[in-house]
Amino acid sequence: MDLKSWTLVFVGLTFGLYLFIAWRSRVRDTKGFYVAGRGVPAAANGMATAADWMSAASFLSMAGLISVMGYAGCVYLMGWTGGYVLLALLLAPYLRKSGNYTVPDFVGDRYDSNVARMVAVVCAIFISFTYVAGQMRGVGIVFSRFLEVDINVGVMIGMAIVFVYATLGGMKGITWTQVAQYWVIITAFLIPAIAISIKLTGHALPQVGMGSELLGGTATLLDKLDQIQAELGFGSYTEPFIGTTWDKTNVFCTALALMAGTAGLPHVIVRFYTVKNVRAARWSAFWALLFISILYLTAPATAAFARYYMIDSLDGRSAEELPGWFQGWEKTNLIIWLDDGDGVVEYRGENPRDGAANEIFRRGKLESAEVETIREKHKQWLSSGGPEGRPGSKGEDGRAVLRKMSLSGPDRDIIVLATPEMAELSAWIIALVAAGGLAAALSTASGLLLVISSSVAHDLYYKIVNPHASERKQLLVGRIVIGFSVVVAGLFGIFPPGFVSQVVAFAFGLAAASFFPALVLGIFNRRIGTVPAVAGMICGIGFTASYIIGSVYGGMGAWCFGIGAQGIGVVGMAINFAVTFALMSFFPAPPARVQALLDDLRRPEAEDA
Repeated sequence: MDLKSWTLVFVGLTFGLYLFIAWRSRVRDTKGFYVAGRGVPAAANGMATAADWMSAASFLSMAGLISVMGYAGCVYLMGWTGGYVLLALLLAPYLRKSGNYTVPDFVGDRYDSNVARMVAVVCAIFISFTYVAGQMRGVGIVFSRFLEVDINVGVMIGMAIVFVYATLGGMKGITWTQVAQYWVIITAFLIPAIAISIKLTGHALPQVGMGSELLGGTATLLDKLDQIQAELGFGSYTEPFIGTTWDKTNVFCTALALMAGTAGLPHVIVRFYTVKNVRAARWSAFWALLFISILYLTAPATAAFARYYMIDSLDGRSAEELPGWFQGWEKTNLIIWLDDGDGVVEYRGENPRDGAANEIFRRGKLESAEVETIREKHKQWLSSGGPEGRPGSKGEDGRAVLRKMSLSGPDRDIIVLATPEMAELSAWIIALVAAGGLAAALSTASGLLLVISSSVAHDLYYKIVNPHASERKQLLVGRIVIGFSVVVAGLFGIFPPGFVSQVVAFAFGLAAASFFPALVLGIFNRRIGTVPAVAGMICGIGFTASYIIGSVYGGMGAWCFGIGAQGIGVVGMAINFAVTFALMSFFPAPPARVQALLDDLRRPEAEDA
């Protein structure tokens, strides 16, 4: 069978499995809809948490970032992994013991205020919609390449699947669907990595292959990459810092923002509400970290393989010699080649980390008309004199012209999906990777949509608007909100605000600036009252959101100590802590019932639900 047939088989089988599980797991009460009845076994919850965690950012974009940035891109891997350890040890057991359904529910009870609950609801919705934008973009990318449909159509298909199994089974259906999705994700990620490692180095373990000698050569893969990068004018693949935009300050701040953001993400925290008791919450954290580590320890090797093949398969090729994988992806308008006049691909440039000076370009999802306009402008530029520095040339540097068109380098989000094609692996392996990418995006999207639904239906509607609402009415509101949220998420997928890992990093920064201080202080500080906590959350997320929007979309410079948008959540978090502590002494401590709640949370001998 050809690639499209294999893709249809794998996507059809996996989607059918997800819908079957959702049908078998359908619920008729709020406890099942919001927290899966609190009866999920620890190991199964660990798998579901891992699938929820290993989003399109982990499966598609993280290895792509490391591939483009080299060792410096591993900050994402370290930040996300370290953050999960922080969540598992510092917050998860206490939050499970509280008996709440959602993060806003805990914030409202702990700070004894519906205002605090409302602020937390707004933060949860804002963070979740930011995060889900990256997931729906990932769905569209997979569909556009492997099923040869428009990205927008792919996003709508993903929306429909998520809507069905999220509304039918709620958290119960999502949990058991994510268990299945975990095995699809990890199988799809490991098989091509193992196959490529064997093909390049003869070692089955990708982690060993990454540091081993290439078959038929005398240099290791990493040494060869450093050599190739130097020959092409790039910095070393293994250097940790890059210029002023990715210096020590930005690396530190981004890593810390990802760590603190992980510990404050509502869709990850809610997974610990689904187990039977505190002991199960601790064990599910252990299982989740084990399952997550299998993919995260493989990602750097996949990134190195992708970088090697990307350069080897393109550099120095003429238009007639472009490989099949490039031609296939070019049809999606996610990647294009604009010649600088010599008829040969030159995978080189003065700033390879962001691809601004390379000849291989893309800018998000280019419409066909945009591609034709760009190509026409490029032809006009060539006819006017061609690139600066070539004999007889009178025009300006073509790379500068392309930068003025706001084009950037090879799409980070397609690198993992394209690597099996670059390595010329079997069609069924390539199709399996596509199914894995869809599973990663859909698993996280469903968890995020449920957070939005529960925040509105449980924390806003039931807790504030209509406390006497019946179970049936609460479920109806929850399902309506999911439907509305799916539509909004789809619009984010059709009009993405950035590449997958970038958008997800923004969500982590927002979570670090809003929820992390409120949760940590809410558990470990008995003195913090309502007003300081609410003011801290508003100031933290307000500063972080405005800085990100201004930097990314408003042309604002990195005025805050040179920190970029992806690491600014650390400053927002510091502002949150500072405001909370500054106001603490001016407002009363929580009432006696909240003090009793804190005593119960921190009583180690209690292991009941």
